[in-house]
Amino acid sequence: MNKMRKYLFILCFFVEMSYVFSQEGSCGYEFLKIPVSTHSAALGGNNVSIVEDDITLIYTNPALLSNISPSALNFNYMSYISGTNKLSATFGKLSGERGSWAIGAQVINYGSMEETTENFIELGEFSASDIALHGGYSYLFNEKWSGGAMGKVLLTNYGVYSSLALAVDLGFSFYDEDNGVSIGFVAQNLGGQIDPLNEETEKLPFDLVMGFSKELNNAPIRLSFTLSDLTHWSEDYYYEVTGKKHNFSKRFFNHLSIGADVFPSSATWIAIGYNFRRANEMKFLDSSHWAGFSLGGGLAIKKFKIGLAYGKYHIGASSILVNATYNL
Repeated sequence: MNKMRKYLFILCFFVEMSYVFSQEGSCGYEFLKIPVSTHSAALGGNNVSIVEDDITLIYTNPALLSNISPSALNFNYMSYISGTNKLSATFGKLSGERGSWAIGAQVINYGSMEETTENFIELGEFSASDIALHGGYSYLFNEKWSGGAMGKVLLTNYGVYSSLALAVDLGFSFYDEDNGVSIGFVAQNLGGQIDPLNEETEKLPFDLVMGFSKELNNAPIRLSFTLSDLTHWSEDYYYEVTGKKHNFSKRFFNHLSIGADVFPSSATWIAIGYNFRRANEMKFLDSSHWAGFSLGGGLAIKKFKIGLAYGKYHIGASSILVNATYNL
């Protein structure tokens, strides 16, 4: 009973913090929303509940770090849109009987761009990039509950302009192995800017996310349901974003992503997902052009794992994400 009270207290704390960090203001560092894990990406983009030996899941829920092998090294590559690529690397290791830690870095490079004056006089070219440095720790409270935190140092460099921000993700994971049920709860990108890009301070893309996954009893299939952006339910918010009124059901589905993964063997997985908000926001001429759909698969060969995922995060291009992990 005392443990349950502790979990309820922490849940209430997260909900209260969500209202603090959902104030009005411009938002930057949108690259943090781009998925790192192929498995999470294939299931809709922000899955926080699946329990797997996958170090990249720390980027959606730091509590899931408790499920990794004794040590793991991961490299990722994403072809985001034309001229824009993202690279990341992560190393994690178990610490004692219940702890796990990880360090990592992400770099997204937007390529070269033309620099002009306000009168469109060309001055040359400049490069633009975003960098995120990560450090995370998770702790296994008991056989079902784990918690974790991941700190982030965020660096932006757009030509002669730069900025610095600090952030943290806080997450919990519940896994009932006997019933094949797992639940995740995460407050992502709590923090703020230390040094703004210009005179206007930007907010971080705070997100409150909850997820539920269930393994079917008589088939090697797992279903997942994820609710994101739980601090923005009001009609006024959706009118400001889309310019249209939405009824409650429309607003609800704009928070939802669903996914299913199949396990043909213990060494392989295939997944498909659908993100309702992504499909709605990228709709053009009454068609989403397959935006919202995602799919992927993975293969493990001894200590080596590789994953591949497809998704559409921009109306003009599709993205391919590749994960490669070696369990040391």
